[in-house]
Amino acid sequence: MARLHRGHGPPAGSRRAVLSRQRPPGGQARAADRRGQRHRARRGHRLRPGGCGPGHLLLRRARRRRADPPGGSARSAGRPCWSPGDLTDPQHCRELVRRTVEELGGIDVLVSNAAFQMVREQITDIPDEEWDFTLATNLSAMFHLVKAAVPHMQPGSSIIGSTSVNSDMPPQQLLAYNATKAGIANMIGSLSQSLAPRGIRANSVAPGPIWTPLIPATMPEEMVEDFGGDYPVGRAGQPAELAPAYVMLAADESSYVSGARVAVTGGQPIL
Repeated sequence: MARLHRGHGPPAGSRRAVLSRQRPPGGQARAADRRGQRHRARRGHRLRPGGCGPGHLLLRRARRRRADPPGGSARSAGRPCWSPGDLTDPQHCRELVRRTVEELGGIDVLVSNAAFQMVREQITDIPDEEWDFTLATNLSAMFHLVKAAVPHMQPGSSIIGSTSVNSDMPPQQLLAYNATKAGIANMIGSLSQSLAPRGIRANSVAPGPIWTPLIPATMPEEMVEDFGGDYPVGRAGQPAELAPAYVMLAADESSYVSGARVAVTGGQPIL
């Protein structure tokens, strides 16, 4: 299991929710993980995890690695390179990008996915430090990663943010989280325009209710019991069910797709 953020953060009881991508419960987790891994492998993608577990991923596609000379490096061996640390620290974000470029030879795709949330009924219930931590984890980390990565990205590269159905339909109990997801959607909209002359695409995936550690760790038991049940398909989704959307946006075949927000919401429209 990946380590949590080091350094300052919200109260200890909520820090366990920082991890944003983990296995769903039981045998379904193993099956879902295998499906996601096979899907990515067929498309020729490599993952570069960093920060609080595999929340933020830098992906470098193997199409460029095929041209690399043989050797003992991680680049030629195809092994993932791990860089644990605190993504709320701008310096770590820059270091993560530097190490990725150094060890893998470049960045073709940047996926920003780490997130934190905590259910609070009223704005007066939100501690100041929790508000700051949520914005730093969800929104500022993406800003610093993208800022550091763009100089190393070539035409055809892709940036993918993780927004949420909450950016369009904000529940009252997740004020801070909702604000960051709306911010990511708008950041992607700006990036898709400003980076177009450089041939870099920027898109986002907007998940609906998805089973992640954030759910049982940050929601009351009564909300967890019926999580996702009020969506049209009648259930919450699994992390592996998001994988095709990210792979599609990363693929070269999506060269005309930029500024898009792909809804993976179990039938709930985002207009």
